[in-house]
Amino acid sequence: MGDGPGDKPYEEISEELMAQRARLQAQREAEELWRQKEAEITKKFRDALANEKARILAEKWKVEMEDRKAAKVLEEERIHEEFKRKEEEERKRGEEQIRLQEEQRAKELYWSLKRAQLQSPASESEERAWEEQLRRSKAADEERSRRAQRARDEYRRHSLRAIQKGTVAGLSSMFRELGQSHEQEARLCHHLSGPGPPGPLAVPARAWERPLRPVSRAAIVRWFKEEQLPRRAGFERSTKAIAPWFHGIISREDAEHLLENMTEGAFLVRVSEKIWGYTLSYRLQNGFKHFLVDASGDFYSFLGVDTSRHATLTDLVDFHKEEIITVSGGELLQEPCGQRDSPPDYHLLFE
Repeated sequence: MGDGPGDKPYEEISEELMAQRARLQAQREAEELWRQKEAEITKKFRDALANEKARILAEKWKVEMEDRKAAKVLEEERIHEEFKRKEEEERKRGEEQIRLQEEQRAKELYWSLKRAQLQSPASESEERAWEEQLRRSKAADEERSRRAQRARDEYRRHSLRAIQKGTVAGLSSMFRELGQSHEQEARLCHHLSGPGPPGPLAVPARAWERPLRPVSRAAIVRWFKEEQLPRRAGFERSTKAIAPWFHGIISREDAEHLLENMTEGAFLVRVSEKIWGYTLSYRLQNGFKHFLVDASGDFYSFLGVDTSRHATLTDLVDFHKEEIITVSGGELLQEPCGQRDSPPDYHLLFE
C-alpha cells in the first residue's frame, strides 16, 4: 500500500477515506435535516389547509345565515305589506258602509222633519202614526248604532284618551250631580250676568206631559227648565258658568250669520225647535253643517251620524273636540262661537 508501482500514496488514500466518511456523515445529517424540514412543511401546509377549510366553511355558514336572514326579512316585509293592504281595503269598505248609512239616515230624518213642518196641527190619529214612525226610526237608529259601534271597535276609531275625557268623565260627573238636591241644582243652573246674587230657581218635579215633539216656544222653554236645567245642559263642566258655545232658541239663519266670519271648525249649540234636543251648527271652509242632537231620553247623541251616547251635553261637545263627527266630513269642534248681543239669546231659558 503505497509501496508497489502504481499504488497511491498512503496520505492520498487516507485523504480519500476521510473525504468519503465526511460525505456519508454529511449525507446522513442532510437526510435527518430533510426529514425534520419535510415534517415541518407537511405540518405547516396541513394546518394551513385545515384553517382554509375552516374559513371556507365559516364563510359559507355566514353567507347562508345572511341569506336566510335576508329571506326572512323579505318574507316578513311581504307579509306586513299584504296585511296592511288587506286592512286598508277592509277599512275603506267599513268607512264606505258607515258613510252610506249616514247619508241614508240623514235623508230619512230630513223627510220626517219636512213632513212635520208641512203638516197642520196633528190629529190624534196622526199623533199615533207619528209616534209609531218615531218608534221605528229609533229602532232602526239603534241597529245602525250597533253596526257603527262594531266598525269603530274594529278600526280603533275611539282612542282610550278620548273616551276617558268624554263619556267616562261625563258619567262620573253625572253620578256626582245626582247626589245633589233640587235646591242645589237650581242654584247652580241659575247663573245669569248682572249685579247681585241670583235668586233661587224652583225646579219642580216633572208634572207635565211632554208632547211627542215641540209645538211652541213656550213648550220648549218649559222642557228646558224642567228637564235640562237639572242635567246642567249648557253649563261648563263643574262650574256655574254657561258654556261659550251655548245658545238659545235661534234659527238656522241666525246661527249661520253668527258663524259666517269665523274659520273652519267653529261651532255653536242651539236649542232645537224641531225635536226635544239641540242643533250643533258647524262652520265648514265653504258653508255650514247642522247636526241634530237627541236629548229626549237619558243621554245625548247625534241623530243619524255618530251614535255614541253621552251623559251630558258638555260631554258630547268635549268628546268631539278629540274625535271626528263623521268619517266622510272629518269634523272636529275647535272654536266655540259665543254671544254677540245683550241680553244673550238664551236669557229666556234661565229666567
